[in-house]
Formats: sequence, structure tokens, C-alpha cells
Amino acid sequence: MTANGGVSFWLQQVGLPTPRPAMPGDLDVDVAIVGAGYTGLWTAYYLKRDQPDLRVALLERRFAGYGASGRNGGWLTNSVTGGREQYVKTHGRDAAIAQQVALNETVDEVIAIAAAEGIDADLHKGGELEVAYTPAQFARLKSYVAAEQSWPATDVQLLDAAQAKTRVNVAGLLGAAWHPHCARIHPAKLALGLAAAVERLGVTIYEGTTVTEIRPGEARTDHGTVRAAHVLRATEGFTPDLRGEHRTWLPMNSSLIVTEPLAASVWDEIGWNGREVLGDMAHVYMYAQRTADDRIAFGGRGVPYRYGSRVDQDGRTQQATIESLGALLARFFPMAADAAIDHAWSGVLGVPRDWAATVGHDRATGLGWAGGYVGTGVTATNLAGRTLRDLVLGRDTDLTRLPWVGHRARKWEIEPLRWLAVQAIYGAYHAADRAELRGRATTSPIAHLADLVAGR
Repeated sequence: MTANGGVSFWLQQVGLPTPRPAMPGDLDVDVAIVGAGYTGLWTAYYLKRDQPDLRVALLERRFAGYGASGRNGGWLTNSVTGGREQYVKTHGRDAAIAQQVALNETVDEVIAIAAAEGIDADLHKGGELEVAYTPAQFARLKSYVAAEQSWPATDVQLLDAAQAKTRVNVAGLLGAAWHPHCARIHPAKLALGLAAAVERLGVTIYEGTTVTEIRPGEARTDHGTVRAAHVLRATEGFTPDLRGEHRTWLPMNSSLIVTEPLAASVWDEIGWNGREVLGDMAHVYMYAQRTADDRIAFGGRGVPYRYGSRVDQDGRTQQATIESLGALLARFFPMAADAAIDHAWSGVLGVPRDWAATVGHDRATGLGWAGGYVGTGVTATNLAGRTLRDLVLGRDTDLTRLPWVGHRARKWEIEPLRWLAVQAIYGAYHAADRAELRGRATTSPIAHLADLVAGR
């Protein structure tokens, strides 16, 4: 029987951590970080490592790694959220290239820190493989590769069907794109290991502590007020729950299923010996990995948004979503069609109005923030943590000069406009994918999405 919701398969597999105490009352520190996911943990790690005398407190509603950090698909990849072109318009081509190079380097930084801290997160740097299995997808794939190859530091290669099949035997494969700047991870092992590393440095993580409001110099919680010179918001998809932040980022839901371990004979047919992470060129895209214990973790969009920016707390996944992901997995890998689905779960991620991730710090108020990763945060959180460290410590570095620093998007529309917009977008996506599977060409709804989020 399929386990559904509660926590992710990743957290279920490693076991829930022993709860840490809640904040005992009012508190005075130098830096208060709201949210103990990857962003908050990396920020605390680098701050405390570089300046050990700093008093740093992490405030977490549930437990460290409970949210997207412990639920994601395990892609440590180099994606520039929202694309590099946005930075060409605002900062110039060199700045856009610098953002890409920084993310490439961040993949290796995470791998290096995991090794240094003894965090066994099932890391394997096999690159990222994006496949096409309809003519329309293949046309988009070729355009995508040509565009990527016009930039330095992307290192994207176009693979024909035969080349792609030697990596992963996806049914009906027409071609693929591959780049090396990506590693598969076990999300929960990284999150829990990082939390332990942060504590070894002397950072206190207060769990079961709900922050209701962030103001200059303080974070107000259900257990008292934290006073701090710097208050950093690292709440990602849970940001709408904070007072005054309801329309800052839209909480988008994503869902995953994971199979039972597959037999060696099945893997002989599938291949996937390079342990690449796997995506596709559909409009409603999927993402997958071959786990360290030889399962397939397979994700995509189910019900993407709940009216009124309601944030899912449990992760329970609708049966229709489980069935659609299972059907898509079987379409990719017919040889695994009979595999049992051991667990299904969902998580929430933060989507800014312009689809662009951001990190920043206001010296006048001491307020900082990072997030809006739109599902590409496993790598970007580390870059954000190092950048927030430099901003808090008043350093002028290559990181603080990256073009995403200080970026602000306008707020999302009031309801019902944002709910209607998301429903329309994903309805168009699904319709386009169905048409393409029947062999019909479509006008890409992705262009309409770009217009929407840019306010055009």
C-alpha cells in the first residue's frame, strides 16, 4: 500500500530527528534566521564558521528540513532561476555569465562541504539529462541546446536518440540534452546532516517555534520575541504565512512518487548507470532520479496552487496526481510499469511574480531575505547562504555583486486573479502536452507564462 503524505519518503527512510526544544522565551542574538531549511542552514553555517563569536539562532516552525529541503527531487543543479536573459537586461551580459559561473561552482561547493562535514547524502555527480519523446519536444530541445551553447559555462551537449539511450532508455526517445553541472542527492540526508554541522559550530536551532512577524530588529514568535541586529527571512514557500508577506511569493505545490527497489534485470533494460538526474521537455515537466537504493523517484505538478495562497502543511497527495505520475513513469519506463509505488508526497516552493530568485540585505533595517527559487533551490540555497554571510558581515565580494542581489519583484495580484491565472496557465500546459502526444504542433504556453510573470 502506498504511504501518502506526512513527511517525504526521504525523511521516512532516514527516520525523523529527535525534536529540538522550542524557544524558551524572549531572546537576544546577533543574527536571527527564520526558517531551518537549506537557506537558513547554509546561512547559519557560513556565518558561524567565518565569525565564531556571532550569536546565531535558527527559528523553525516544525523541524529542520521539514519543508522543501526534505521533500525535493534531489537535483543539485546549476539552473539560473528565471533565466540569464533577465540579467542581461538589468546588469549586462557579463553579470549574467557571472551568475551562471557562480552556480556551476556552487554545485562543487556543496559536494566539498558535505565531504568535509562527513555528510553522506548519496551524492553522485552524473550531470543533468533532459529528454524529448515527441517531435514538438525535440524541436524545443534543439532550440534550447542552441541557445545554451551560445553562452559560456553552460557546457550543454545535444545527444541523438542512440546516444541518449546509452544513458537512460526512455521509451520513444528522440534525443536529449546533457550537461555536467549537476549531482543527485538524498535531500533529507543533506538537510539533517547540515543541521548537525550547524549545531557543532554552536548555532542553536529552535524547533516548534512559529514566527508570525518579522520587523526591523526583531522576529515575533509564539514563544516570545527575538531581538537581533540582523533578521533574515529564509521561509521560501511558507513566506505567505508571515504577517505582511501574503502576496510576496506564491506557494506552488509539487508532488513525487517513489517506487519499490527495482530488480537488477529491470535496471539492465533501463540503464541509468551514470545516475544522471532526469527531466523532459514537456510543458508540465517531470523530474526524476535513480536513488542510491535503486528506486525511481519521479515528480511533477499535481494541484499546483491552493486558493488564497494556502500553504500545504501535510504533504498528502491527491489520488489523481499519484495515478498520473505513475502513468507517466510507466510511459517513460514500460519495464517498470508493474513496480509498486511505496510513497507519495508533496511539498511547497516559493514563486516570485517575475519567476526570479533573490537574495538581499538592507543595512539600514538589518532585514535580509533569500528565496523564490521556483524549484531550483538545492544549489541556489548554498549560494544564497554564502551571499547573506557576506552581506551581513559588510563584505564587498564577487558574491555580493551578483545580479540577483537586491532584486525585488512586485507582489502577486489579489484573489481570485492569481488563482485564475495559475489555473489557466497549467490548463494550457496540460492541453499542449496532450496535443503533442497526439502528434499535433502547439503554440508554446511557456511564452504566455513569461508574459504573465513579467507583467506584460
